[in-house]
Amino acid sequence: MKKVLLRYLFRELSVYFCVSFLFFFLIFFVNHILLNASDILEKRVPLTKVALFIFYALPFVIAQSAPFATLVGFLMCIGRMVTDKEFLILRACGISPFFVLLPVAVTGLLISVFSFMVNDYLLPLGTISYNKLYMSIIVSNPAVELEPHSIKRTQNSTLVIGDVSGQHVSDLLLFDTDSSGQQRVVICSGADIAPHKDDAVIMQLDMKDALVVFFDQTYRDSFDYMHSSHAMLNVFSSSFLPTFAGNNPQEMTSHDLKLKLKEMETSGSGVNRSVRNTYRIEYYRKFSLPFGSLFFAFLAFPLAALFAKRNGQTVGLVIGISIAVFYWALMILGQQFGFRNGLNAFFAMWLPNLLVGMFALIFFFFLVRE
Repeated sequence: MKKVLLRYLFRELSVYFCVSFLFFFLIFFVNHILLNASDILEKRVPLTKVALFIFYALPFVIAQSAPFATLVGFLMCIGRMVTDKEFLILRACGISPFFVLLPVAVTGLLISVFSFMVNDYLLPLGTISYNKLYMSIIVSNPAVELEPHSIKRTQNSTLVIGDVSGQHVSDLLLFDTDSSGQQRVVICSGADIAPHKDDAVIMQLDMKDALVVFFDQTYRDSFDYMHSSHAMLNVFSSSFLPTFAGNNPQEMTSHDLKLKLKEMETSGSGVNRSVRNTYRIEYYRKFSLPFGSLFFAFLAFPLAALFAKRNGQTVGLVIGISIAVFYWALMILGQQFGFRNGLNAFFAMWLPNLLVGMFALIFFFFLVRE
């Protein structure tokens, strides 16, 4: 009898997880298209490159969808069982809540392992291919990065763009810092995107009637300026992608990140603290997000059993989405505090899971006492 019950529970949990996964996959997928691919489509980039652009983003979408699908799917599944009195019948037959918890925990663990493999192996591969394709699109069509009447912030400069018509840009304003640390402002009434041969250069702007103002950080009451009827401005690829020594953290596996962090520790003060914390945050996120599925599985069982006694699927869906939004907000806040304020990377990435685990224990305690 117990084998039949286990097969039934595994099947129900898997079905609800798959349905919930498709729901979250669609949300993250559409969000990615709206934020990224739509800008490229507007610039008439070939559809084959747009399709590849979306394909390389699939590991990211899968890794983001799995934990939330576990939470909502399991809540709806167990909530349906509670509403249909199936859970009550199991308790009346002497079946312990720990028996029901077994397939919930095993399924959550399997989802976590699968999500970790995607997050640790496929996501870096997808990120590398994604960045390479993105740079090739910009090189072949620099206008992708020049939105009319917009402000473009790069690694070391800010570009204020006027009207864009084909390969011509009007009313260009650039705030920049040169190699010696001297601040400068470049103003021109118009510029044409010129062809170039250097692979490190994304675009070359042929500026007309350019004015360059140099500000001295030591003597702030003085400045130099230069006026030219014709000037060339090179925009380098490093301006549009984060610059790291070697691969950036998103392009590395957990093993590579661990080796990189050890290398940074041996080098001592030679590595910037914020850069080191960036690698630490990415390392702990490799584990915290995928194994969030396991924590959500432990939370979903007692939460649905206690609060989904009527309209279990609807209650499970509402509670699940509310918790998912709160969890996502904590992840974003932890990441931002880690990047900007140097918050401990482990705490920043694992706090949401620790809170979920704490509430799971509390709710399970009340469930056992019923």
